[in-house]
Amino acid sequence: MKQLIALCIAASFASAGFAAAQDAAPAAKTAQQNKMTTCNADAAGKKGDERKAFMKECLSAKPAPATGTAQQNKMKTCNADAKDMKGDARKAFMKECLSAPKK
Repeated sequence: MKQLIALCIAASFASAGFAAAQDAAPAAKTAQQNKMTTCNADAAGKKGDERKAFMKECLSAKPAPATGTAQQNKMKTCNADAKDMKGDARKAFMKECLSAPKK
C-alpha cells in the first residue's frame, strides 16, 4: 500500500513538472508557419478573392535559392586552384588556402 501511494505521488510530481515545462517553452514556429505570418502581414488591406489569390501565390512561392556560404565559396575557389595537385602537396595547399583570410 505504501508503495502504491509513493508511486502515485511520484507520478503526480512528474506530470506536474512535464506540464510546467510545456507551458514554459513555446514551440518554435515551423517554416510554413513563418511563411503564413509573413504572407498574412503582406496581405493587409486585401479582401475576398483578391486576398485569396494573393495568399495562394504567396504561400506556394519557393524561397530564393541559396548562393552558398562564404566557406562554401572559398572551398570552390580553393578546389579550382588545386585541380592539378595531388597527395601531400594538395593537402598542404588546401589547408593554407582554406585558412587564409578572406581577400
